Amino acid sequence: MNKLSMSGNLSRRTFLQVSAAGVVTASSLGTLGRAVAEPYSKFTWISPRGTLEVLDDYPYWIGKKMGYFDDLGVETDMQPGPSDGTATVKFVDVGQADMGFPSPGVFSFALENGMKLKSAFHMGAKDTFSLAFRKGEGTNDLKTLEGKTILLGSAAWQSIVDPMLAVQGVDVSKVKYVEAGWPTWATALKAGQGDAALGWEGLRAEWIGTGLDFEYWLGVQHSPLFANTFVVRAADLEDPDRKAFLDKYLRAWAMGLEFGYQNPRAAVEAVFEQFPTLASNIGPELGVTSILQQINVFRGDMDKRAGWGDHDMAAWQTFFDEIHKLGQISSPVKAEDVCSNACIEAANDFDHDKVKADADAYELTEAFAAIDVEKVKAGLYAQAVPG
Repeated sequence: MNKLSMSGNLSRRTFLQVSAAGVVTASSLGTLGRAVAEPYSKFTWISPRGTLEVLDDYPYWIGKKMGYFDDLGVETDMQPGPSDGTATVKFVDVGQADMGFPSPGVFSFALENGMKLKSAFHMGAKDTFSLAFRKGEGTNDLKTLEGKTILLGSAAWQSIVDPMLAVQGVDVSKVKYVEAGWPTWATALKAGQGDAALGWEGLRAEWIGTGLDFEYWLGVQHSPLFANTFVVRAADLEDPDRKAFLDKYLRAWAMGLEFGYQNPRAAVEAVFEQFPTLASNIGPELGVTSILQQINVFRGDMDKRAGWGDHDMAAWQTFFDEIHKLGQISSPVKAEDVCSNACIEAANDFDHDKVKADADAYELTEAFAAIDVEKVKAGLYAQAVPG
């Protein structure tokens, strides 16, 4: 099978018409990005997964429950978006959403296609991504994947896997990719339709809940790269009123992140209240396992960060240099030009003691109170390939 092309030969004009199909008309593209009232009449965040029924977005749901978003003055909205892996950047670019949550690879796809976006808040300080293998077939030598097939939920995810493999010394031109669809790419691996499948922290626990028992090469243990980030239109960071709103909005996310770190069980409860089907599918213990995996990714090495959302510009530059070598982007990118820490100080300027007090005072249900968090932490990487 030929490798999936990410950027193709579409012109910027054609790309926008295609990306907006069924959402906006081509004739409206010239004004849609400027149609939102100043600073915002409503603020929409869009998922990269085609669904909101996951634990990954716990800072928002616990933040909403605790009232951290209440003083923004406008309605905040979460949208799942289409299952197309690049929709999260396309929608922000054309004004259909205000903030997206792409992987670094999909963010690079946006830059390559001329989208004027910037990363404003780096959520995933560590590499959340992993490769799942059937039991007994896992490896920590990713060079053995040359000549083999990796299953993806979306073709767009190749932009995630290529750099992840390349920094491990893999010749990515020798790797085959199959788009097996969302959410069926993991069941395709179980059925023997490929040699490995892309996964990520948090999702591992959810897969266990649906009977998908794999072993993993874990990026959080082995990769120098990192995970998804919040992107906005570059012009919004340059507009004083919108920048002030983004400071407050991201502060609410940072407070939710801090709350989750202080009381992960309560954060899971908040998500489960929002999505009862998710709660019934994975249950409290796997839910706590999932969120602890995510917290490790989101925090990173906090002693070396300026706070939640801080970009490590040197690490981002390494990423952009690597994908330029791969041809994933045609021109070099300077990290400081497309990643901004302008909101980070304001986003982290909240009463940390109050958030900790909120977390400590939260009354857990009996099912969650019975979970030993330290015991769960001890088993977080039980599925990793040994060595």
